Amino acid sequence: MKKTLLLVDGSSYLYRAYHAMPDLRNARGNPTGALYGVMAMLRRLLHDYKGVATHGACVFDAAGGSFREELYPDYKANRPSMPEDLRSQLAPIHEGAAAMGWTVIAQEGVEADDVIGTLARQASENGFYTIISTGDKDLAQLVNDDVKLVNTMTGEHQDTDGVIQRFGVPPERIVDYLMLTGDAVDNVPGVDKVGPKTAAKWLGQYGDLEQLLAHADDIKGVAGQNLRAARAQFPLTRELLTVRLDCALVPEHAPQALRLRQPDHKTLVRLYEEYGFRSWLREETGDSSRIPEQDGRVEAETAEAPQALHYELVLEQGQFLAWLERLKSAKLVALDTETTSLDPMAARLVGFSVALAPGVAAYVPLAHRGPGVPRQLESEWVLAQLRPWLEDASAAKVLHNAKYDTHVFANVGLSLRGVRHDTMLQAYVLQSNRRVNLQDLSIQWLGQAGTSYEDLCGKGARQIGFDEVALDQAGPYAAEDADFTLRLHQALFPQVAEDAGLSRIYALEMQTSAVLARIERNGVAIDARELAVQSHELGQQLLALEAQAHELAGQPFNLNSPRQLGEILFERMQIPVVRKTPSGAPSTDEEVLTQLAADHPLPKLLLEYRGLAKLKSTYTDKLPRMVDARTGRVHTRYAQAAVVTGRLASSDPNLQNIPVRTPEGRRVRAAFVASQGGSIVSADYSQVELRVMAHLSGDENLCKAFEQGLDIHRATAAEVFGLALDAVDAEHRRAAKAINFGLIYGMGEFGLANNLGIARSAARAYIDRYFTRYPGVAAYMDRIRRQAHEQGRVETVFGRRLHFPELLTAKGARAAAAERAAINAPVQGTAADLIKMAMVAVQAWLDDQNLHSLMVMQVHDELVFDAPAGEVALLREHIPEIMASVATLAVPLVAEVGVGPNWSEAH
Repeated sequence: MKKTLLLVDGSSYLYRAYHAMPDLRNARGNPTGALYGVMAMLRRLLHDYKGVATHGACVFDAAGGSFREELYPDYKANRPSMPEDLRSQLAPIHEGAAAMGWTVIAQEGVEADDVIGTLARQASENGFYTIISTGDKDLAQLVNDDVKLVNTMTGEHQDTDGVIQRFGVPPERIVDYLMLTGDAVDNVPGVDKVGPKTAAKWLGQYGDLEQLLAHADDIKGVAGQNLRAARAQFPLTRELLTVRLDCALVPEHAPQALRLRQPDHKTLVRLYEEYGFRSWLREETGDSSRIPEQDGRVEAETAEAPQALHYELVLEQGQFLAWLERLKSAKLVALDTETTSLDPMAARLVGFSVALAPGVAAYVPLAHRGPGVPRQLESEWVLAQLRPWLEDASAAKVLHNAKYDTHVFANVGLSLRGVRHDTMLQAYVLQSNRRVNLQDLSIQWLGQAGTSYEDLCGKGARQIGFDEVALDQAGPYAAEDADFTLRLHQALFPQVAEDAGLSRIYALEMQTSAVLARIERNGVAIDARELAVQSHELGQQLLALEAQAHELAGQPFNLNSPRQLGEILFERMQIPVVRKTPSGAPSTDEEVLTQLAADHPLPKLLLEYRGLAKLKSTYTDKLPRMVDARTGRVHTRYAQAAVVTGRLASSDPNLQNIPVRTPEGRRVRAAFVASQGGSIVSADYSQVELRVMAHLSGDENLCKAFEQGLDIHRATAAEVFGLALDAVDAEHRRAAKAINFGLIYGMGEFGLANNLGIARSAARAYIDRYFTRYPGVAAYMDRIRRQAHEQGRVETVFGRRLHFPELLTAKGARAAAAERAAINAPVQGTAADLIKMAMVAVQAWLDDQNLHSLMVMQVHDELVFDAPAGEVALLREHIPEIMASVATLAVPLVAEVGVGPNWSEAH
């Protein structure tokens, strides 16, 4: 029986792991994602081929170039240099691979592909069977009866038939195929306009490239012209694309010498401790407590995978009823939906999946279509049977982004109740700086990527809907989603529960999710006629501004063309270039125009033009098209787990970015109206971030101003400029307001100088006077700055953890920006917590009073309601009290209420 040699294309997996993994970091802030990804892949290979592979090596590209760069200087010229975060992980990756028992090879002057090719040839000559683990298509040319490829990340295996199935040509024609298509990754040119299908068709018709070229004159059209034009480059591209099989390897790297060794447990333990891989450490030692608590910077922990998967596709009534009984008796069920759209209001239910235990899950398809689709259970019957359990508040459920699934079930007339947990929110509470989609979390916490939506449905214009996916593929995918959700809950929730602050914030987020679902579903009414009038008027203003711009420039030009604008400003008008784009062209972005506007009228006019054009395209033109035909209202979407500080993000449409500093922007709000006969009620926290700063800093003068109910900007002006309150004029107050808000956002003297249009020395003097009068604020900022640098995180008043791991490693401008954000984060994050508490409390009061008023928007520190006429007085009286009493700070919380027929008049 042949021995098996397992060869790993380490360089291929290095980049794939780096880009696929979340931004994992250890306690000291060192990046660990690529290390974790590569080691997980190597562990899986050892597991999958245990008892099969006796020999193995992990092969990497060595530093420096190869003979290919000498042949063709542009070889790999398109590749950016290796990111520093990846470069820093190379040494531990090599060390970890060696400690696991692999021989690590990185030979100077040749690429990893050539080493692998040489080893595969030598192995065949010495009676070995070779398995090459790679994600690189170039190595398909090595496949033969003794050599097979496996992609550990996708699970794809390629023997000779597999290569033909994937590329349309056999392994011995792969080089010819690549010579025709080119290799964009390595910047090897092919034949212009010839893609994989054409290359495979030609080679299938003519046999090989030599025969194809012999008949090149027979190929008509542009393709034939391009083929004949590329003939001269083929000798070079063949040499670039052919994997060498004759590298001079040292005897220690001969196939017979590459026996897999026993793991070096001592080194593995040290690496797992240093880089924070708790579950792997537990495997080695039985103890993960040797990794110290990381103050919320959760490491690449993995949950144990089930030994076997039991995924069912439910197509029979008896089978469904049996699962339904199991759901009713389960303590906690993971639930997930499959739909036709990411828009929750438009999404149609295609099917749903449930998981009862790790590895035990089922998918119930309801609306798959297409030729050959098996008969599915009748949707109305299934939903009728499901309703009692789904709407039972005592039937505990865990979902990933439950707000979305709440809408999906509501679209078919079902009320999802009993949502105890949401793994998206658990991950967000633990690590607000990281992505929280199910696949990224599964890689990080379960060590499994699972099947992606694109794997099933494709990408771009050719992407199909989930309802078109074959059931034999849809079933395992959907069941896996529910299974992973349950397993993520088991990995994440204990970490949330063990910390009082995180538990409090998680409970708040769960309550907020339910309220947001109602706000989104309520929607808000808009006056389309009013928007049409505004759109027409904005169009007229834009035409007038365009004419003025042409007059100032001395010639017509396209105001929306950066190239033409650059020519006007920097060539015709000879204005000095401020900054260039990455392509080398003079930048004309908003920051540049703002800087130029102080001295030149055209940039100032262009800023006004851009502002109005954006207002027109984003709001006055677009909002009427976003009205839901069924409800007659606009339904925004609130992203609850997208902003580090805990703030919500609004989209489709974005209601939080409607400009309010211009009359035109404020007028857009007039189109947001109440239901017939009602009023818009707006309740807004007054200067909440400054009040939070007073609480956090404990500054005596700042607290006193709020306690006395003073105008805080006038009070600050009096303090900074040494004036009596009644001597403060509008200019003093404007400067004080810029200082108050600027400093809590980390603004320095340069920013303040630009904001106020004064010299930097004057801005520095203002800041110095401010901190002299408010020393508690200065002390707070110093304290938070130190904490952020030492721990990589800060906290809100209520225990929300806000992570800035880049502060532990970043330098220069990146570190300065992170520091400013970290200083502001506890203030903004606490304000975010407060408005969420207010949303929950106010909605509970509306329900308790059986009122018909609807909460229709949340915009930063403001809640907006659509209220019947008979309830306006109640809301005006009680909502400020509720909002002011959700928490007790060192200074009073104050909420102000306005009422009007539309949002503009109510605000």
